[in-house]
Amino acid sequence: MSYEDASPGIERRRRKRCLLLGVAVVLLTVTVLAVVLGLTLEAAKNPEEELKSTVVGRCETYLKEHSDISSVNNCERIWDTFHQAYVGKDPCDVPPEAYDPLIKSITQHVACSRMLFWSRTKDMVHAFTDKRECLFTVEDTLLGFLFDELTWCSKIDSKETFTTDCPGWGDCENNTVRSFWIRASLNFAVTACGNVSAMLNGSLESPFSTTSVFGSVEVKNLDPDKVDSLTVLLVAKETDPSTCESPSFQDLKSTLNPNIAYNCRQVPYNRVEGCISDPEIPCVDCL
Repeated sequence: MSYEDASPGIERRRRKRCLLLGVAVVLLTVTVLAVVLGLTLEAAKNPEEELKSTVVGRCETYLKEHSDISSVNNCERIWDTFHQAYVGKDPCDVPPEAYDPLIKSITQHVACSRMLFWSRTKDMVHAFTDKRECLFTVEDTLLGFLFDELTWCSKIDSKETFTTDCPGWGDCENNTVRSFWIRASLNFAVTACGNVSAMLNGSLESPFSTTSVFGSVEVKNLDPDKVDSLTVLLVAKETDPSTCESPSFQDLKSTLNPNIAYNCRQVPYNRVEGCISDPEIPCVDCL
């Protein structure tokens, strides 16, 4: 048999091997995609694990950055205590006191005269404190940092956690998230000491509202035995309608314990913006 006679057979075998190799590659690719898709779908089906991963991950990150409290806080224990506060309950029937054990499971003491409250200035106040440690909001504490911007709930007699289709802030008074922030804000207020501040929004006709968390919870629970003064930092542009003479501040003074001194200071908006852009500017020159 000549070389020419053998060539067609060799070519057929080569094509067969190529075909088998191609099929094997396709099967391997399909298998890998199936596994990845399966894991993705499984994760998507388990919001509790996703929530736990987020909370515990935040906890570990925070404790690494605040080593002074790392030895007295246990992230897994904090998660377990938090989980017990709401799981198996009507998402509209979780009162603030359900989170009492969670509050007790966290140890952190913010130094006197460094507590900063806020109302309707969330983005600005957190842009400011994010780059500085001279002042702390409730969201800058371990407790607030863990759950900021998160949503969670359960159902009666259910062992599941849900992170979607939960009641919104105004849907019912004792919903899981609202009750948490009411309780966390109460704790932040009762532990305040020294001279405290509150950043309010000068672009509003009424910067202070008695129905806000600041007005309905925090101001009312400042302890006159520990808090010397409350200073309102009214952040405003020149064209904004409110000043420290705003009528709504009469409501604030009426709500505040008379044994706590009240002050109000107008702070130019562009000054705060400048301090956010340049964290090297001393805090005392910002507010």
